Amino acid sequence: MGKLKVGIIGCGTIGSELAIACQTVLEERIDLAGICDADEKKAATLQASLKNNAPVLKLEDLISKSDLLVEAASAKISADILAEAIKNKKDILIMSIGGLLGKEGLLKKADDAGIKVYLPSGALCGVDGLKSASVGRIDSVSLTTRKPLKGLEGAPYLKEKNIKLQDVKEETVIFDGTAVEAMKGFPQNVNVCAALSLAGIGADKTRVKIVTSPGYTKNIHEVQISGEFGNILTRTENVPSRSNPKTSQLAVFSAIATLKGIVRNVRVGT
Repeated sequence: MGKLKVGIIGCGTIGSELAIACQTVLEERIDLAGICDADEKKAATLQASLKNNAPVLKLEDLISKSDLLVEAASAKISADILAEAIKNKKDILIMSIGGLLGKEGLLKKADDAGIKVYLPSGALCGVDGLKSASVGRIDSVSLTTRKPLKGLEGAPYLKEKNIKLQDVKEETVIFDGTAVEAMKGFPQNVNVCAALSLAGIGADKTRVKIVTSPGYTKNIHEVQISGEFGNILTRTENVPSRSNPKTSQLAVFSAIATLKGIVRNVRVGT
């Protein structure tokens, strides 16, 4: 059986780590077909860092040369990339899951077309349990996210509410609402709530609370799930990525682990 040809869209923190993994720990099963980014400098920098020179391609060329697409670009375009994958009959792994909220019809379209869509759990523990619980009745799902001040910089919600992070001097609840509202206000900060929503009772019913403090040094996610199965409570303390404080290191590992699961025959977990 030949190697799986993987094309990576987005050369930021996660895209770069995945590209490196494709040429190291996954090289026996995966061939990095190419990389793509709207920022040509980012793509060139990643290309130069790789062990084997992967071509920098335009999106249409990357799609045609790949068996599996990996979206690691932005929630702004992840739904568009999924639509292109469906159009071109390509399987896809999506990291910016938040971009799919409100566009869940694309997932059904992919399913109907026989396109495999992989949505990693990211920096969150508890998704396996939630998937199992969703076979029965789920009464409530909530997420409390604690992030360092730097991890929330640039969020549209802060600008909209005129919240200045430099004025935060103690533990403060910045946001309390639904997952839909959280993704609109913090599109680059709480991607985990999208995975939780799609695995469970939907973004309109999933509650999200975002807390920050000058003393926080980790991205911490606490999930509470209640239903006919009983109750689940998980707490994940994530170390932020060295290159991007908005991304947890576990999210990077989750992406690599998902790729491993795709190319290996033995899979553990729901």
